[in-house]
Amino acid sequence: MTRNGEEEDLVRTASTSSTTRLRVRTDPFLLVCRGFSVITALTAILCIVVNVLSAIRSFKDGSDIFDGIFRCYAVGIAFFVVLAETEWGFILKFWKVLEYWAGRGMLQIFVAVMTRAFPDYSGVQEDLILLQNISSYMLLAYGVLYLASGLLCIGHLKRLRQKKEITRDQAVKDLEELERRREELEQWLVTERV
Repeated sequence: MTRNGEEEDLVRTASTSSTTRLRVRTDPFLLVCRGFSVITALTAILCIVVNVLSAIRSFKDGSDIFDGIFRCYAVGIAFFVVLAETEWGFILKFWKVLEYWAGRGMLQIFVAVMTRAFPDYSGVQEDLILLQNISSYMLLAYGVLYLASGLLCIGHLKRLRQKKEITRDQAVKDLEELERRREELEQWLVTERV
């Protein structure tokens, strides 16, 4: 459907009656991107939890202070991954590289490598090692997928569709406001004639 066809559809929907709500169709591509962002953010949160547990164990045992410090840095950087996935305007404003999928992918790969680094193979905490492996490989896979998608300009396509959706939403709001004002003017004219 062309842009004019979409505008005509919005106008037709707005002019049918005052009780009819305007139809706003969500873009399936943007829904998939949002779902992917949520899954990636949850995986980054799992990396945060694993690194916090590893840091606590390192500091509590006193066996490897450097590993604990390394884990604290991993927690901080993983937190930026979560913020980047929420696409919070403040973060994207100051770290423009996180707006691009290739930049996000590289950051996610870095966090995955940091989470996987220095595993304890002594067999003392096998459950923690298993969590480290699961979270790091999941985030690594998402990072590689983000990097490849960024190189294929999928992120640019997403930003274009988001702008189109914002423009469409604004047009719908403007049409609703015009419809409300038209009804108010019609009521005012009716009361003036009487």
